[in-house]
Amino acid sequence: MRIVIFALIATGLAALAYRPQRDPLPEFPRIMIWAWERPEKLDFLDPREAGVAFLARTVTVHSGTVTVRPRLQPLSVAPETALMAVVRVESQDPQPAARIAVEHAILDATELHGVHALQIDYDARASERDFYRAVIEDLRRVLPGSMQLSITALASWCEYDDWTSGLPVAEAVPMLFRMGAEPYRAGAELRAAKCQTSVGISTDEPLPQLPRGRRVYIFHPRSWSRDELRAAIQEVRRWQ
Repeated sequence: MRIVIFALIATGLAALAYRPQRDPLPEFPRIMIWAWERPEKLDFLDPREAGVAFLARTVTVHSGTVTVRPRLQPLSVAPETALMAVVRVESQDPQPAARIAVEHAILDATELHGVHALQIDYDARASERDFYRAVIEDLRRVLPGSMQLSITALASWCEYDDWTSGLPVAEAVPMLFRMGAEPYRAGAELRAAKCQTSVGISTDEPLPQLPRGRRVYIFHPRSWSRDELRAAIQEVRRWQ
């Protein structure tokens, strides 16, 4: 077994300056495990050590048509685990008329047992931003104050294209892996304020440098094993 995330330490992360930020999600652990659409047995995870952000459903928007695919794979966690429901939105030419249906589909995920926060994963193109902004603003108005709202963000949104600053969200998690990391300059302080309290990484893509002091969301391209999860958490804690 090899966890590529181990390569992070060797790149000099300890030399990065750390400027503490106010934690926008103080009731959640500083490490969050992404559990995507695959069977995940995480009941061995210590709730004091990490929480779980699980894909709850995928909402697809095609013009004015909205379809919802619920999570089909089992997920087991220990009691008291901090849970965040993730809703993935995929769209092609979303029309304003579809907005209410999209919002209801997202809100339904907050009714799942044990969920205390909502995260939206949407790679919104520039032409889709008005639609996305309206969805987020509507959701924040109707969500209870205790239900925190998080979004994932392309690295470009956090660097030179800061359109998230006015959004009513607790955090924008910069996705520093896959295509999302393309514009990211290794070790750089992300400019957008919403992007400065968290970071998203993957165990199969080492990055040369990462900002320190963030809540770390860890993605794994396959179902987590106990050993892989333990190794990833230990490594993140060393440089977090």
